[in-house]
Amino acid sequence: MSTSTAHSVVEPSRLTRTVAGTLVIVYALVTMVPLAWIFLTGFKTPPDSISYPPKVVFEPSLEGYVNLFTTRTRQTPEYMESLPPPQTWYEELVRSRQMVIAGPSKFGERFLNSVIIGFGSTFLSVFLGTLAAYAFSRFRVPLADDLLFFILSTRMMPPIAVAIPIFLMYRTLGLSDTHLGMIILYTAVNVSLSVWLLKGFVDEIPREYEEAALIDGYTRLQAFVKVVLPQMSTGIAATAIFCLIFAWNEYAFALLLTSGTAQTAPPFIPTIIGEGGLDWPAIGAGVTLFLLPVLVFTILLRKHLLRGITFGAVRK
Repeated sequence: MSTSTAHSVVEPSRLTRTVAGTLVIVYALVTMVPLAWIFLTGFKTPPDSISYPPKVVFEPSLEGYVNLFTTRTRQTPEYMESLPPPQTWYEELVRSRQMVIAGPSKFGERFLNSVIIGFGSTFLSVFLGTLAAYAFSRFRVPLADDLLFFILSTRMMPPIAVAIPIFLMYRTLGLSDTHLGMIILYTAVNVSLSVWLLKGFVDEIPREYEEAALIDGYTRLQAFVKVVLPQMSTGIAATAIFCLIFAWNEYAFALLLTSGTAQTAPPFIPTIIGEGGLDWPAIGAGVTLFLLPVLVFTILLRKHLLRGITFGAVRK
């Protein structure tokens, strides 16, 4: 009896699975090491954060988070001795560095600005993109291909190429350093991605569903809301994640167009100054807290993300 060496072209071999799994694990470790190092830096003291060689094993401290949320001033030993005993653990921690808390920092305000601008622009991008994608998919739009290419072309140029014109335009319109101005700008940038992604999802939804709803007496809007929109939920979730990641992490426009009222966390975190240079534990703490909303948002929508990315990849 002869042994067959034939194998399925669909089912990967054991060697292929082993190599692929090893590559995935190595890639995951390489990408996770910087995040883990930032997380650990947030629990170091300033001397440990700049020690050489770098310390992997250290005594954890919350000094970075205290420095992130407070503004401190250095005082003379005579003044420190005249103060009453510290009332809280973080006040005691600050006084151990011969400093006193002068007030709260601006990180909370900057973080709130990121939440308002990021989620606000994401909602508008997905909302407008859903309507535009449905129109391009279901109606005869004159020059539809040209319009879609024009919409996509807005993402082809680097942001710095249009930064100066946008700065001058915003200064004239009074939108500089405002939440509304940043939401409009991020929406304009993200809506092209939203339209192109969501149009693919709408194209995969059979028209017969809407025709049946129209026959049953639904209006076009009711058919869209009750029939098409629920089936687009996976695509909407995937698109929302991509739009939020861009708006949440955007740095160039935020640095150029904001300075105080509407400044977001990305341009604020690098400006955290400590004694003799950057306060790396405070920066590590700020980056860790800054990653949490996107991480939580992605985890909540993770069930829709993979299906949304692969939706329509295989046609029947």
